[in-house]
Amino acid sequence: MEISPKDKKNIVIVLLITLGLLSLFLLTKSIGEINAYDKKEAGQQQNLISITGEGEVFAVPDIATVSFGAVAEAKTMSGAQKALNEQIDKAMRFLKDSGIADKDIKTQNYNSYPKYEQKYSGAPVACSQYYCPTGNSKSVIIGYEATQSVSVKIRNTDDTGKIIDGLGKTGLSNISGPDFSIDDEDALKMEARKKAIDDAKKKARALARDLGVRLGDITSFNENTDGQMYYASNMLMDAKSSAPVSPEANLPKGENKITSSVTISWEIK
Repeated sequence: MEISPKDKKNIVIVLLITLGLLSLFLLTKSIGEINAYDKKEAGQQQNLISITGEGEVFAVPDIATVSFGAVAEAKTMSGAQKALNEQIDKAMRFLKDSGIADKDIKTQNYNSYPKYEQKYSGAPVACSQYYCPTGNSKSVIIGYEATQSVSVKIRNTDDTGKIIDGLGKTGLSNISGPDFSIDDEDALKMEARKKAIDDAKKKARALARDLGVRLGDITSFNENTDGQMYYASNMLMDAKSSAPVSPEANLPKGENKITSSVTISWEIK
């Protein structure tokens, strides 16, 4: 059966109307869902309570780190390196005799390089107020220098002064430290975090009680943990020293403070 042009036109019109109504329905539904989502989000934001809690832990440092360096000069590179090794070997023997383990002695830096000097040739040239001609010149190697720096971890902090004094007696002239720290700081951070969380929970319960609401699920958690050093009040010297101290240095360890700040958000009912 053949469809007349008029019927075809009517079919097209019906299809267009149907598509238009379907598009309008889908658009209306999408807008409704977006509005519902926005209202839900707004409701969630309004029904939250955020509290910051603080926690801190104090502990006496159980590790001291001392650094020392040596410098040697000679006419040849091998001569400078040999002289440097003699200084370092003497310090190493003292450290091992003092009970310092190999794993706690670490080279931080090592350098060996030539030393230069400018040599001039030709007749002297008169200098003006602003300019002084150098004539013919060239860089000439006049010797070699070798340097090495080493860090030492002292696990028996009561021996720190004795170690510094002993290193000075080996002939070293560049000693710095001590830097007091805590070997297992993670455990203290966990303890400080727990105190901060407990503090936040306590504050949140009190606020919820005052507002007449109940706390729901936790929606977010943020933490900031930091470690700071506090010296004992009777510390008589700077923690850094560029020269060996004799007699044995008096080095109060003070204590370190680990702080934690947490921000927790709850739903409220």
